[in-house]
Amino acid sequence: MINKTKINKIYGFIIKTTIIVVAFWFIYRRLFVKDNLDETLRSFEDNFREPHFIKVMLIVALLMILNWVIETFKWKFLIRKIENVNFFKALVAVLSGITVSIFTPNRIGEYAGRVFILDKADRWEGVLITMLGSMSQLLVTIVAGSIGFVFFTYEYIDLSIKSEYLIYGLVLICAILIFTLILLFYNVSFLTRAINKLPGKLKKLRHYGKIFSDYRKWELSLVILLSLTRYLVFMTQFFLLLNVFEATIPYGEAIMMISLIYLVMAAIPTIALTELGIRGSVALYFIGLYFESHNPSAQNDLGIFTASSVLWLINLAIPAILGAIFVFKLKFFRKN
Repeated sequence: MINKTKINKIYGFIIKTTIIVVAFWFIYRRLFVKDNLDETLRSFEDNFREPHFIKVMLIVALLMILNWVIETFKWKFLIRKIENVNFFKALVAVLSGITVSIFTPNRIGEYAGRVFILDKADRWEGVLITMLGSMSQLLVTIVAGSIGFVFFTYEYIDLSIKSEYLIYGLVLICAILIFTLILLFYNVSFLTRAINKLPGKLKKLRHYGKIFSDYRKWELSLVILLSLTRYLVFMTQFFLLLNVFEATIPYGEAIMMISLIYLVMAAIPTIALTELGIRGSVALYFIGLYFESHNPSAQNDLGIFTASSVLWLINLAIPAILGAIFVFKLKFFRKN
């Protein structure tokens, strides 16, 4: 008779294999079945002959490594409250999370992919801590996007309806929003108090709420700083790719438009399979506005879409493939 441990190993193997197969299928669908691949590859091949192309792509790839190293350090720093993990184990968790998240809505599978690397810590606490790290990244995205929106409104809204009062009003609204979100993040312990008030059968969840009271202001500040650094990294990647694919745009304009692209992407429910197409469409809209207003003859829609596609490939598809190597290290079932 098969004992419970062997049954759990069989189930675990099936789950891990399914994750890998589905993740690779989604990446295959995105890269080889969807439209625009031929045009994207043609643009890539045309620019490959440029002498600076390899250098820029190498820089973008190195920035990808830096991006996920920062995220690894951030998660390791946060998760230490419930379990100490070394850097390599934290990196395995982050990469495995990318693999799991590639086919889940808004990449929520990333939480599960990470916490199943933990040996002893409570996994639900691990999910909440991982969410805290995601909240810090979302906060940076909203703050940067709000500031970008103010400048965008001032520069691109039709002059016939633009007024000083509109701009002042937007600045005030964005300032209030930013202040409120930062205040909430630095007082995230309010979630502990909210969970402690859960009634009835939900009372058993109260002990999970304490995790939000375990972080001091300096720790939250460090998490914000790391999230901001990551944001600057993939913003720089996007800017470099736009220029190397001949969608040349001034740095200031690029920062404004890219911040809006990430803000819109954060607000749209997507899965990674559809995210590339949506990201490309959003990028075409905002960056296209710059060319329409400043330099219509230089507009390069294919270059914009290719830059967006390559960024997705480098920052998500490649790490997801690497993460598949470590999926079998996840512990879906563990001994008490």
